[in-house]
Formats: sequence, C-alpha cells, structure tokens
Amino acid sequence: MNKSAIDAVLFDLDGVLIDSGPAHLESWRRLAMELGIAITDDQFKSTFGRQNRDVIPMLFGPGNDPERMHEWSERKEAYYRELIADRVPIFVGATGLVRACHRAGMKCAIGSSGHPKNIALAVAALRIETEISVVVSGQDVSAGKPDPQVFLLGAERLGVSAARCAVIEDAPAGIAAALNAGMTAIAVASEHPREHLNRAHLIVDRLSDLTPARIGGAAQQRWS
Repeated sequence: MNKSAIDAVLFDLDGVLIDSGPAHLESWRRLAMELGIAITDDQFKSTFGRQNRDVIPMLFGPGNDPERMHEWSERKEAYYRELIADRVPIFVGATGLVRACHRAGMKCAIGSSGHPKNIALAVAALRIETEISVVVSGQDVSAGKPDPQVFLLGAERLGVSAARCAVIEDAPAGIAAALNAGMTAIAVASEHPREHLNRAHLIVDRLSDLTPARIGGAAQQRWS
C-alpha cells in the first residue's frame, strides 16, 4: 500500500483539531459542583475519547437512570459551549492539515464522541465545512470508543473501505477504536504521553507535524 491508497482521513475532534480539554474539565466540574461531587484531574483524563453515557458512571458512579443521565449530559455540554463560544481553541495547523488532505484527494470526516452541536461549532470555527464530507457524533452510534463503530460508520458514509482509512486521534481509547476498525492509527501526543499511545502506527508531538505524505507513509509502513 502506498500513500495514494489512503483514500480517507477520519479526524477526532477534541484534543486533535481543538484544544478543548480545559473547557471540558471546567464544564464537568461545574456540573459536579451542582451535584455535590468533586472531580480530580486524573479522573477527568481517564474519560478522554469516551461518550457521556460512559463518562457519567465513571465520574458520578453507577446506577443513575437514563433520563437523569441524559439531562446531566445536555447540561454539561451547554456549559461547555458557553465556555468556548467566543473563542474556539483551535490547534495550530488544524485547518491547514484538513485542507491539505482534501487537496491531496483524501476524503475527510470527523469521528467524535462529542455532541453534534459541539462538533458543528468547531467545524465552523475551523472553516472546514467544505472539506469535511461526513460527521459522525456520539449520538450516531450505540457504543463509544474503544468500540470502532464511530470510525466504521464514518468509512461507510464516505464509501471507503476501512483498510484505506487513516484515523488521527489523541486518546488511547480512540487509538484502540481505530485499530479495532482495521484502520491506520495516528496519534497526536497533545494530552497523553507517548507511552500511552504506543499502539499507534505513527505518533507525533503536535498536529502541525503531520502532512498528507506522512499520513500515507504511516499506512505504507503498516503494510510493508
């Protein structure tokens, strides 16, 4: 396989294209304070890449009914959007990489555990509406990362086989999801140390280190 055989790139959003970690932490803490619960940084980091339906039991304990969990989730995401509404924290090189992949003939998609409104806000701020052909959110799938559903559905909607897709991720759960989908997994060490991402086919320190050629090269090495 060579770089021309990578037909699509699926981008995670949080921690890859936007530096949303601080706003997510603050919004979870705001909700937790209302519920009389404290959240540590380590607890928060353990939730990266996961859907709220999985995060809430991790942070607030099991046994909450689905209706209550949905209300908490919607409240938390509303807090998050309030925090970033005036300035979405875009990573250096994010818009440029998506556009470069598109120019190179690679179809581009977002595969995120996030809320559809969060994704729409970020895509607009990144100014990549033209380049992104498909968006898959946490509400489109029944199981979150490391289950591969989000990426497999993205590939299906793009009309591209999993073997010809590359995934850009920042979290161990996301890397596992990409591998479980049979895709080339590329990790950006923006939130996690490299040793936690070492299952990826390629690890870079920052998004601006990536180019379409490096993405294709990771796939080529995988299959060589």
